[in-house]
Amino acid sequence: MKTLALVTTFILCQCVGAVAQQPQQPGSMYQGQMDRLDANTSKTVDRSEYETFMGTAFGSLDKNEDGSLQSDETVQILTVEQFTLTDANHNGRISRSEFMQRVMADFATADHDRDGNLQ
Repeated sequence: MKTLALVTTFILCQCVGAVAQQPQQPGSMYQGQMDRLDANTSKTVDRSEYETFMGTAFGSLDKNEDGSLQSDETVQILTVEQFTLTDANHNGRISRSEFMQRVMADFATADHDRDGNLQ
């Protein structure tokens, strides 16, 4: 859950500009972040919107465009422990698949009522 908030916050700030600072619950997103992720303006972020956004974000984070993330590309958003947890095959890189599995697992954890939407 903490990974979801950290990754989303960093990516939104880096990829689509700074988000106004608002009080935030641990593991939650700012309303401004939710608004930017809510592509269909439904007032919720559905799984598809989040998956699309995070897929694009992976490309933005992959600065050397080698199809994986090294620790130096994620140092601002992931602790060593989070990087290790996300690097499922422990090869020192996070593949697109590993990244998406982690952020989508975090999405599922954040979806408290299991309706496929974050509110």
